[in-house]
Amino acid sequence: MKMFDTGDVRLHYRIDGPDDGPTVVFANSLGTDMRLWDPILPMLPAGLRLIRYDKRGHGLSSCPDGPYSMGALVTDVERLLDHLGVKDCVFVGLSIGGMIAQGLAVKRLDLMRAMVLSNTAAKIGTPAMWDDRIAAVKAGGVEALADAVMERWFSAGFRKTPELELWRNMLVRGEDAGYAGCSAAISGTDFYSPTASLRLPTLGIAGAEDGSTPPDLVRETTDLIPGSKFHLIRKAGHLPCVEQPVEYAAVLSDFLKGVGHV
Repeated sequence: MKMFDTGDVRLHYRIDGPDDGPTVVFANSLGTDMRLWDPILPMLPAGLRLIRYDKRGHGLSSCPDGPYSMGALVTDVERLLDHLGVKDCVFVGLSIGGMIAQGLAVKRLDLMRAMVLSNTAAKIGTPAMWDDRIAAVKAGGVEALADAVMERWFSAGFRKTPELELWRNMLVRGEDAGYAGCSAAISGTDFYSPTASLRLPTLGIAGAEDGSTPPDLVRETTDLIPGSKFHLIRKAGHLPCVEQPVEYAAVLSDFLKGVGHV
């Protein structure tokens, strides 16, 4: 575990694998930390340099006063990757992490050779919807949203397992200000035009039972980029890397091989 001060926020990050390996960067969803990726990492090809980080207001990173902008979230990871000397990475972003991926690709295509847009979109929800969620968090903390979030995140089958409590705990033990701040960033983001201008290998991944970013929404965004690929994971919701890690790792591994990153 390491900490990097961007000047605006202190980001917790972790690097696994050899320093000279092909780099894969992971950005996780709203309300989770870098442990989101734990289930799939052991199943990825050997020799990769795997970089994970907690975005501002999440995990062990610092939590500046909000609201946050998507531009700030993009700049955070841009500064981290410059600090680590990253070029030519494959960037894997889930949910808000996928929005960060789109923003970074538009701003700094020199950092990325390909990206994975997992359970995300160019625009997610409406400002009114996010305003309601932010108000609920400010009034009653993330706990006030937790049960509804679990329904959007996970398939009906997974919600019956003991593991659900792990993810509910991760959500509610996070910073209320971080959740609200990043919700504001999502609310203010519409990447349809910028993302449609991108020309890089892209894989879209969706969960068939995703209540936050349904498959059609993910596919619509992926289709903005010519030559992109799309994969639907069944029996999974918003976090298919948790519910179906074997399939998720296999699809990601195939994509990495296809873009010459293994």
